Amino acid sequence: MHEMSLAENVLQMIEEAALTQDFSRVHTVWLEIGQLACVETQSLRFYFDVVAQDSIARNAKLEIIDKPGQGWCNVCRRPTRISSRHDACEKCGNYGLQIMDGDSMRITELEVE
Repeated sequence: MHEMSLAENVLQMIEEAALTQDFSRVHTVWLEIGQLACVETQSLRFYFDVVAQDSIARNAKLEIIDKPGQGWCNVCRRPTRISSRHDACEKCGNYGLQIMDGDSMRITELEVE
């Protein structure tokens, strides 16, 4: 259920941006979500629609941009693509990679009026 609090946080950021950038309506929200961020996108879409009902983002379209996971291998000293936090290095098979990217969520763009 943490997707509901994520949706509420996204809406709060949108409303704060509306105050500082002087817009009154949001048509589309682009969210970049990392593959390692542990976010269920269908649940996030549902909860965003729920929390946005009485806001400037009512009926806004939520566009999800998937960001692949990337780790750093301390053995072969190279970056490697990963799809879960427990993956091995695709080059040497080492486990215990350092997460470099793909573990966050951020608003990348808003279509507003």
